[in-house]
Amino acid sequence: MTVVPQRMLKRPADAVGTPLRDSEVAQTVAQVIADVRADGDAAVRRCSATFDGWAPDSFRLGPAQIEAVVSSLPTTVLDDIRFVQRQVSEFARAQRHSLHDIEIETRPGVFLGQKNMPVAAAGAYVPGGRYPLTASAHMTVVTAKVAGVERVAATTPPNQGEIPPVSVAAMHLAGAEEIYVLGGVQAVAALALGTETIEPVDIIAGPGNAYVAEAKRQLFGEVGIDLFAGPTEVLIIADDSADPFVVAVDLLSQAEHGPDSPAILITTSERVGKAAIDWIDRLLVEMPTAPIASRAWRDHGAVHLVDTLDESYELADQYASEHVQILTERPRDALDRLRHYGALFLGENTCVSFGDKVIGTNHVLPTRGAARYTGGLWVGKYLRTVTYQEIRDADSSAAFGALCGRMSRLENFEGHARSGDVRAARFETAEIPWCPAPDVS
Repeated sequence: MTVVPQRMLKRPADAVGTPLRDSEVAQTVAQVIADVRADGDAAVRRCSATFDGWAPDSFRLGPAQIEAVVSSLPTTVLDDIRFVQRQVSEFARAQRHSLHDIEIETRPGVFLGQKNMPVAAAGAYVPGGRYPLTASAHMTVVTAKVAGVERVAATTPPNQGEIPPVSVAAMHLAGAEEIYVLGGVQAVAALALGTETIEPVDIIAGPGNAYVAEAKRQLFGEVGIDLFAGPTEVLIIADDSADPFVVAVDLLSQAEHGPDSPAILITTSERVGKAAIDWIDRLLVEMPTAPIASRAWRDHGAVHLVDTLDESYELADQYASEHVQILTERPRDALDRLRHYGALFLGENTCVSFGDKVIGTNHVLPTRGAARYTGGLWVGKYLRTVTYQEIRDADSSAAFGALCGRMSRLENFEGHARSGDVRAARFETAEIPWCPAPDVS
């Protein structure tokens, strides 16, 4: 990604940026995948014991275990999970209903059609560790079930040698048919390749650390994936009407994801820019996640000062950020002006954290400029748009047959041409030049 230099009130300390791939990570991932490919469950168990200190009799939770986990949680927690999942489901259903099967008749008796069919099985990766992203269960499992996926296998890492109850409850309430307490490359490889006890899936979705992202990259092709994801990003466009305190809080809300998470402000107001920087410095003093957020802000944070909002939109499109937040007098103008973003958050009442956790749009989004060519995870990612065709009219078949013969011979595809010739000759009762007449003597 190339960003045109502008006047900057704060420059990132890391001018080079995080590399797209780490060679050591890639090598480690390749070895784990090779081991799982060769040894199946045994390799999964070895890797889980090595990396997570976790090797139970079964990585898959049984119904009694799931019920015990769910019943151990407070009612308020379960009610909150159900509410958020209804939000996700409602939006995903609206997306699904916007996709229609079609059939048209292009010529007399020539019918062309399209169907949207769900994949048979999906894997949902729900990150754990420092930040157990329970919300990822909503985004991956609920969306897959709304799409019509029959089998969803969800997996999440153990939490310091224990089953993570909230993540398991979220996966269960979202509708996952299978729940595994298994993390990292070994989980992704097991779902993609299959083992003696884990059936393979058709697509794997969900965020993860650098190892999980690299595993999805290396296995793509053998299994479908949602997208190639990198560190979380936030970009705020603000004019002089913006509250610098809100700007600072919202930038840090995403910087705490990781030390390599970019937090960018583009503003037409020098006052807002400088005040936001000052607020960030003050907030980092007492912020519990300051060890992470401060590194992200120091190394990857930037504040651009531009003359007009038109320039801010242009610069934002160059970044093509995962999250773009609009804090201006007329935030909805951005809907017509911006082209490249993963998700757009309009106005002070709407923060990126709502999208991450509760509002219902999907939080699995493109990073590292990928918003230039793809959107985020949505119900359509679990669907395959397939086509069909049928010619019922003999004259139309003959006409297309003759056309197919001519067009195929332009490309030197004689076999294709002969398939067309057969249709043309059959319905025109003409002889086929390259086929000898049968000997009837």
